[in-house]
Amino acid sequence: MASLKSFLAKPFSKLVYKRIKKWADNPIETQEKVFQNLISEAAGTAFGKDHDFVSINNHADFVKRVPVRDYEGLKHYVDRVVAGEEDVLWKGKPIYFAKTSGTTSGVKYIPITKESMPSHIEAARNAILMYIHETGNISFVDGKMIFLQGSPILKEQNGIQLGRLSGIVAHYVPKYLQKNRLPSWETNCIEDWETKVDAIVEETLPQNMTVISGIPSWVQMYFERIQQKTGKKVGEVFKNFNLFIFGGVNYEPYRAKFENLIGRKVDSIELYPASEGFFAFQDQQDQKGMLLQLNSGIFYEFIKADEFFNDNPKRITIKDVEVGVNYVMIISTNAGLWGYNIGDTVQFTSVKPYRVIVSGRIKHFISAFGEHVIGKEVEQAMQEATENTEIRVTEFTVAPQINPEAGLPYHEWFIEFENEPKNLSDLAKRLDESLQKQNSYYFDLIEGKVLQQLKITKVKKDGFQEYMKSVGKLGGQNKIPRLSNDRKIVDSFSTIKSHN
Repeated sequence: MASLKSFLAKPFSKLVYKRIKKWADNPIETQEKVFQNLISEAAGTAFGKDHDFVSINNHADFVKRVPVRDYEGLKHYVDRVVAGEEDVLWKGKPIYFAKTSGTTSGVKYIPITKESMPSHIEAARNAILMYIHETGNISFVDGKMIFLQGSPILKEQNGIQLGRLSGIVAHYVPKYLQKNRLPSWETNCIEDWETKVDAIVEETLPQNMTVISGIPSWVQMYFERIQQKTGKKVGEVFKNFNLFIFGGVNYEPYRAKFENLIGRKVDSIELYPASEGFFAFQDQQDQKGMLLQLNSGIFYEFIKADEFFNDNPKRITIKDVEVGVNYVMIISTNAGLWGYNIGDTVQFTSVKPYRVIVSGRIKHFISAFGEHVIGKEVEQAMQEATENTEIRVTEFTVAPQINPEAGLPYHEWFIEFENEPKNLSDLAKRLDESLQKQNSYYFDLIEGKVLQQLKITKVKKDGFQEYMKSVGKLGGQNKIPRLSNDRKIVDSFSTIKSHN
């Protein structure tokens, strides 16, 4: 018998669809309204006074007065907020700090205010409702749902709660979902990731799991444990599991492995959440890209990635973006981040409505020889090279080899296989050809005999997990960078290379 919840899901999804369509159909006006609201609300703050917000009337004024900054650039303001001062970046005090470990800044304290918190909650809910509206599928609503996340235990500092974003969000699960939701509070509080995954397996095995959610690399670990324990595919264990919700990394490199672990295809919804804001979610199953959240208290600017390190790169708003160009995304938010570079690069797949994919990190690229290879390119190369083959890849990362023992320099691909290719050099050739096709600079360097074809180094089973554990980053929201411009990461995990 259908529950009241599933009965109400469809009309509610229709209502949310209409609300989203209204602002998505009027993107420029929506962003202008957000911009004006942010400036007027923050004019009385320390930051607003320092940057003369009262005389900002438009984007050009804003660009003149507010430079682009990363966390380090805003840190002296954030430190004042952490110390308990009010009205610094946003009016009053934040209600939370999302604590993140930055790749360059050590620990970061990202403010979340009472104005910004709702969008963190509503965007994930709306993604599911848009899926219901599009597909009519409500079969999962009455089953159990799991979200693999950080501990919900929060600390307090000067009257502000402090924790990981996923742990903060755990406090906002709506009442109607609480009895459907796993793992239990006690299990969620386990700090050690491997102990936690084992506890989650124990709790979920007897349940009717219909929705599973989390970062692909960590969900994969959970799936593998289930298979080890039961000897069955995940789809056999959870017969009604039919929706996978993920964010944080590109799913495509994991898709073949996942479908093998599950034993069948399941629908998926991609999300783009971050401590700084919930930026986008997949609003249609048959469209590439995620709908940019233009009505969530976030004003977006974009800088072309290949101009980003110039002296005075041009900052544009959504009305001037083009499809397929690699942009650094800059945000100003109702949590008090201003002209803030979150470090991600995005590409628009559509401008009616505005949909994006995350193409990489502005710091994560390889340009040791001027090739400027980005994350999206190596992931697409891997996808193309392994498509319609038996090869299954667990994880990989790429680094330049500038001083080889013999011959020309090259890109070195460190790959952990679940199912190895019969011919490694054939895979290397296919990867290289795909990369040359996508990136004309790389093509020129290969053609001009500046670089030789890429080489593959096999990583032993669970090698990447061992590496993450050794640097204290196993689990949670942590992920291996897809590529780097130096060999710091790959040199530190020489112990996990495969020796066969």
